[in-house]
Amino acid sequence: MVINIGSKNSVVNQFVCELRDVSLQQDRMRFRRNMERLGEIFAYEISKTMEYEPKEVITSLGTAEVQVMKINPILATILRAGLPLHQGMLNYFDSSDNAFVSAYREHRKDDKFSIQIEYVSSPEIENRVLILTDPMLATGQSMVASYNSLLIHGKPAHTHFVSVVASVQGVEYLKRMLPKTGTTIWVAAIDDELTALGYIVPGLGDAGDLAFGQKV
Repeated sequence: MVINIGSKNSVVNQFVCELRDVSLQQDRMRFRRNMERLGEIFAYEISKTMEYEPKEVITSLGTAEVQVMKINPILATILRAGLPLHQGMLNYFDSSDNAFVSAYREHRKDDKFSIQIEYVSSPEIENRVLILTDPMLATGQSMVASYNSLLIHGKPAHTHFVSVVASVQGVEYLKRMLPKTGTTIWVAAIDDELTALGYIVPGLGDAGDLAFGQKV
């Protein structure tokens, strides 16, 4: 299942617009905050799919029964670009365990690249709900490689893959490479073009550089 939360008019599109706007991208704090806001919105939407159970709460005037999540999801992200989006998720799922994957593109002379995983830090994820975030879903290779690297810690009951801007090719790649059941892809925008070097057009640029500064 692919859910595009930007397909209907909402404040989501305002935040995506600001992320894309080169005249606003010089403000790193604003860029990070908009990513964080979108993470919060994704978290709210995903929370509707979770399992709940009743809980009695003692108030100053009596007892109230409310529905609360049975188990918090595990939040995972790909360093470093995914951190602001991940923080938005963590603002809402604030009791969740967290996982981090360090992945990068290793470029070759023929302009091709492969995805290298350097480091994985994760709790046990067997039969848990996993949310894996990466702001840009270009080729989809980083997301799939990161997901596979997390599977050494168990098989999730369900995995939500979250990206702000995706390419058509990236979405199709995930649909081919991921399990047919137990997965949901969430995006806020889908762009048609992917360059030969694997960059989304119009996209928004390098999310990691825009959030934290250029790397050498």
